[in-house]
Amino acid sequence: MRLTVVIPALNEEQAIASIIERTLAARQHIVANSPVCGVDIVVVSDGSTDGTVEIARQYDDINLIVFEKNQGYGAAIKKGFSVNQSDLVGFLDADGTCDPHFFAELCSDLCDQNAAIALGSRLGPNSEMPPIRRLGNRIYATILSVLTNRIVHDTASGMRVIRREALDELYPLPDGLNFTPAMSARALLDDRLPIVERPMSYKERVGESKLSVVKDGVRFLQTIIDMTLFVRPARVFLSVAIACGLITVFFAAHPIEMWLMQRRLEESMIYRLLFCSFMGSIGVLSLSALIIAQTLRSLERNRPEDNALVHRGLRGLFSKTALTAIFSVTAPVIIWLVGPGILTWIGERQVHIHWSRVVLAGLLTFTLCQLITTKVVVGLVRIHIARQRFVTRQARVEQQSKQRRPIPIPQKPLPDLSRDVVLT
Repeated sequence: MRLTVVIPALNEEQAIASIIERTLAARQHIVANSPVCGVDIVVVSDGSTDGTVEIARQYDDINLIVFEKNQGYGAAIKKGFSVNQSDLVGFLDADGTCDPHFFAELCSDLCDQNAAIALGSRLGPNSEMPPIRRLGNRIYATILSVLTNRIVHDTASGMRVIRREALDELYPLPDGLNFTPAMSARALLDDRLPIVERPMSYKERVGESKLSVVKDGVRFLQTIIDMTLFVRPARVFLSVAIACGLITVFFAAHPIEMWLMQRRLEESMIYRLLFCSFMGSIGVLSLSALIIAQTLRSLERNRPEDNALVHRGLRGLFSKTALTAIFSVTAPVIIWLVGPGILTWIGERQVHIHWSRVVLAGLLTFTLCQLITTKVVVGLVRIHIARQRFVTRQARVEQQSKQRRPIPIPQKPLPDLSRDVVLT
């Protein structure tokens, strides 16, 4: 079992020599104190314009990759992972904040606990992380814990070890600084990718930080949300739909009670009912987004659609039978609500019905249109999925047939012996 350590570097001339020498010196310790039998070191210069590349070229025991233009922190790490096919891949920042000897503990924990990822937490007792960044990491960790029901204290750790076989499940990952929180979110949302975390020492970086607290903080939060929508869309869309439904019921309870008891509504209730209409529309829209997202999810490696109770119920709601039944009930109600007003407008150019009937009819019509539109879009997505699977199967069959086809052996032309014939 070998370990490949990737060191991404962008204008780190003040620290690159130190981190390379420390990592080279740590190889013997890592091999002696972990299941790893060898360590390969890859330094990736991500478009550095200072002396980073010249300094790194002085070391013969590393593999140096140079990007002419900046492609991003995550792009540099992924390129380093692709250099060889070692069983384990890891990375640490080039700014001198992490101790390369700690890879021994990460590799041991990864193997002992049969995890997919082992990461070092920078929030331990021996951490020199600035308070504002410590606070931001705790906020991200809390959000992820709520969304995933799993706990990791440092979601953006810049030192970790990953099993190479787990990369196929983790990808795609972004190319920027949000590479690490995206990896953490992706793993926490998938039960097949267990994570083990161990506190580590963390020193103040050498040189100027490339991280913008506000800009990259917003990007990290967006990454966590995107990964949640990608892997577990129900965690977001279903929560929004339930919240909107509860709010709608709460604010509509009093108008419904008054109408049932007195067959009338107060004029001031128009604002309450308009708000209920708005929240109800958002709730239905969230359910529509959820069923589309779940259908798209099946595109991933021909993954079958989720058969959990919630998703079976959603597919049943958007089935042809259910929509026909909903339309059969809703259409007459809409006609009953606004039909008299339409007739009086045609005959007298005036509308004599109460505003509440128009509001309710508008909500029902909009909801019905949303359901029908979602059904059409889901049908189109499933056609595209079927087409994609057919094309993939055809390409696989063609590739296999080419591999089985015998390679033609070129035949050399027979020599012309007529010139060598001796007449006697």
